[in-house]
Amino acid sequence: MQTALLAWYAENRRDLPWRHTRDPYAILVSEVMLQQTQAGRVVPRYLAWLERWPTATALAEAPTAEVLREWQGLGYNRRALSLQRAAHEVAANGWPKDLTTLPGVGPYTAAAVQCFSLGRPVLPVDVNVRRVLERTGATFDPTCAQALMDLGATICIARVPRCGACPLAEECPSRGRRYEALRRQSPFEGSFRQRRAAALRALLRGARPDDEEAVAALAEDGLVRLEEGVVSLPD
Repeated sequence: MQTALLAWYAENRRDLPWRHTRDPYAILVSEVMLQQTQAGRVVPRYLAWLERWPTATALAEAPTAEVLREWQGLGYNRRALSLQRAAHEVAANGWPKDLTTLPGVGPYTAAAVQCFSLGRPVLPVDVNVRRVLERTGATFDPTCAQALMDLGATICIARVPRCGACPLAEECPSRGRRYEALRRQSPFEGSFRQRRAAALRALLRGARPDDEEAVAALAEDGLVRLEEGVVSLPD
């Protein structure tokens, strides 16, 4: 299966900008941006981000308010805050041996940076990779990481996999199966997440948010400062 997968990938790989670098900072930026966001939406934002802040030191020295402004539209603003906090630590102390000690870096993101940048023999398992592994029951080594991600994103998709186009179909025990829809995240429209996002956007454009509950939640996450009833952006 591994041979068939790599042959397929050689012909069908997605040309994504973070696949043209081994800079751990650039890989970290891409992985944080890609959390719950489609690659097509991430590409222009990733390129603009690295043009503005090409190194961890540059991001660490940036005003947090500007970081949050640049992040708008990618969702989950805490990711931007964690990314800048991680940049602070890297700029001050270098890359730690255990990447999960960096703010906002969990086991998957750590594995991705290790595999794609540092050349360590670890297979990062995101939702797409996990789907292929579970359906095929096969074992793949870390050289297959990007191929597994592309196969899961474009062929071995969640509900109705495209088995007719799959290079692994001949030996796959799940060939031809259909799957129930996964439980979807609660709608953004009308949610508290939307209220939080609206409050932060108002502050970023210089207005005063009128949603005290949302502002309090943003302050608890460190996304805004709230002192004696006065709300402001972090430094």
